[in-house]
Amino acid sequence: MIVDKANAALDSVYSADTPEALAKAYAEWAATYDSETASLGYLLPFLITAWVSRHVPLSEGPLLDAGCGTGLSGPSLKALGYHDIAGLDLSDDMLKIAGSRNAYSELKKAMLGGPLPWPDGHFRAFFSTGVFTIGHAPASGLHELVRITRKGGHAIFTVRDQVFGAGGFQAVFDELAQAQKWRPVEESPWFRCYAIGDPEALVKTFVFEVA
Repeated sequence: MIVDKANAALDSVYSADTPEALAKAYAEWAATYDSETASLGYLLPFLITAWVSRHVPLSEGPLLDAGCGTGLSGPSLKALGYHDIAGLDLSDDMLKIAGSRNAYSELKKAMLGGPLPWPDGHFRAFFSTGVFTIGHAPASGLHELVRITRKGGHAIFTVRDQVFGAGGFQAVFDELAQAQKWRPVEESPWFRCYAIGDPEALVKTFVFEVA
């Protein structure tokens, strides 16, 4: 059953204990990722477009889909009128699928938590869904994402409930605020990231303005 396969794949990526193991798990999942996450009612790649369109006017420079996976968000944003979207992901297999959607101006392989291949202030905004979650990108990765976002731009991302406290996200939020690198703009309530499966999996969307 497709839902069972999706749950097994989720278990595999959540249990990966090294970047190499995570990349391998996604490589094995890439071909069926879209259909299997759809079977769970995975909302985030599409729902994030609401926050992007609320805070980022059209034609104000490039956006970064940080941890783009197979590129599910790109076509939705393109349909809304955003045409300059870059994507990064740790999986070559996922990036190949993202590239086939013809929604991204560039795609690069990189890992959140390490150096990112763009100069300071390059992007008007970055958005990220399903990346700050169990066994994935660390909260410290936000520092680099903020570095490559221009002043007055926006940081728009989801965080899974199970890692928010244990992963030190509030501490990183506070560090960036105290260093006057960003200010909070919006914070959603906790909500389900799967409309059909796993009702206990909750995320929150955060929006900050880069200073």
